[in-house]
Amino acid sequence: MKAFIRTRVLAIGVTVAAGITLVGCSDDSAGDAKSGTDVESISLQDSWVKAADSGMTAMFGTIVNGSDTDVTLTAVTTTVSPRVELHEMAPDGSGAMKMREKDGGVVVAAHDSYELAPGGDHIMLFDLPAPVQAGTDVAFTFEFADGATARFTSQVRDFTGAREDYGTGEAHDG
Repeated sequence: MKAFIRTRVLAIGVTVAAGITLVGCSDDSAGDAKSGTDVESISLQDSWVKAADSGMTAMFGTIVNGSDTDVTLTAVTTTVSPRVELHEMAPDGSGAMKMREKDGGVVVAAHDSYELAPGGDHIMLFDLPAPVQAGTDVAFTFEFADGATARFTSQVRDFTGAREDYGTGEAHDG
């Protein structure tokens, strides 16, 4: 009986030691994921898209970063537009404010938010192949500087706001 118990204890000890060795040599991919954008902590609140029959339109809302690190939104895609850009309002040199593509993306500080609003920074959708109709939803994929992605949906609304000038002969109501 003593030989059986001794063999059993030895087998358990070898199993535990092997398990500890394997854990020590394993790839800690969960640790790697923590160094990237925590997409579960990113949200898009009160988002909406301006209804448009053709041409271009824009998406507005508030990007909220509930994580402990700053995140940089570098690109946005959607199936309703082949070309999407992050836009900002900036002086054009003559004292007037013009819309232009925002270089370097949008930084949303840790535990902070970033507003996308008519007449301010927004996400621009160009070359609409079909009307974007009020009452429908538009899906967006946000891509961050580290390659992480997050998906959001925005409702399309009718909006008659300020007319924005892009300085290129193009303008949009937004």
